[in-house]
Amino acid sequence: MKGTVYKSTGSWYTVKSEDGSFYECRIKGKFRIKGIKSTNPVAVGDNVVFELEKIGDETVAVISEIGDRKNYIIRKSVNLSKQTHIIAANLDQVFLLITLNNPPTFTSFIDRFLVTAEAYEIPVVLLFNKMDVYDDDQMVEVDYLIKLYRRIGYHCLDIAAKEGKNVDKVKELMIDKTSMFAGHSGVGKSTLVNALEPGLKLKTAEISEQHLQGQHTTTFAEMYDLSFNARIIDTPGIKGFGIVDMEKHEIGNYFPEFFKLKSECKFNNCLHLDEPKCAIKDALENEEVSWSRYRSYVQMITGEEENYRVDIYK
Repeated sequence: MKGTVYKSTGSWYTVKSEDGSFYECRIKGKFRIKGIKSTNPVAVGDNVVFELEKIGDETVAVISEIGDRKNYIIRKSVNLSKQTHIIAANLDQVFLLITLNNPPTFTSFIDRFLVTAEAYEIPVVLLFNKMDVYDDDQMVEVDYLIKLYRRIGYHCLDIAAKEGKNVDKVKELMIDKTSMFAGHSGVGKSTLVNALEPGLKLKTAEISEQHLQGQHTTTFAEMYDLSFNARIIDTPGIKGFGIVDMEKHEIGNYFPEFFKLKSECKFNNCLHLDEPKCAIKDALENEEVSWSRYRSYVQMITGEEENYRVDIYK
């Protein structure tokens, strides 16, 4: 039988078959996918082949084959630095939820996420959430970020999931597609899913005042069929986002504004660090490329962990 993985707990997988029935499945043996050493060989969104096997008196569903993936979102595993974790596969688009504070989403995190999505040709929509709670100074900062990413070419929407602001615009973008919601814990992913489809009643949690971080309410990635002909994958909150399997010379190609200019660099293999006559460094000085984006790039090139907030106004 063929089906699609709707939930992965690491040992059990909920699979929806072609006839619409759901099965709890295990996996057969150990899968290695194209040399990727992943903590989860089967991901939500995977198309799989599974069989019903009789073990004693019990009938067990076993996944025997994983179909080719058109794309996936992958990151370094937080606890096992050499291993990777596939968050979801076979996506039409990703919505990255961003909050200025409560919890803060730093530009270094946004840029790492965007680079990974660019590498696998997955369109990203940036959702700037909680617009109903910002004061005037914070609104200026959010507007700056929206302009920055729009100028690069990313689709940005300002929303207030709790109040329902622009939720209809998000819904329009989701029709006939499989979308993933991603972001830190507490940015409002589950609240937004509930606003889109109130009947789901996903758990939401308050922000921890002490650390301004969200509490994990989603433990495993899970896909839901929505009433308006869309599928959404809700994911656990992501603290950090380590990029995977990228050579230094490749990373700049996944910054669209760098890629446009790189042919103007003096050297073909320019890394845009200390090389002479670098078009990206010139654009930086002329304020055609943002310093926050360049700092994110340097962090990735040098292997530095994303652990600080950049000053977006420099």
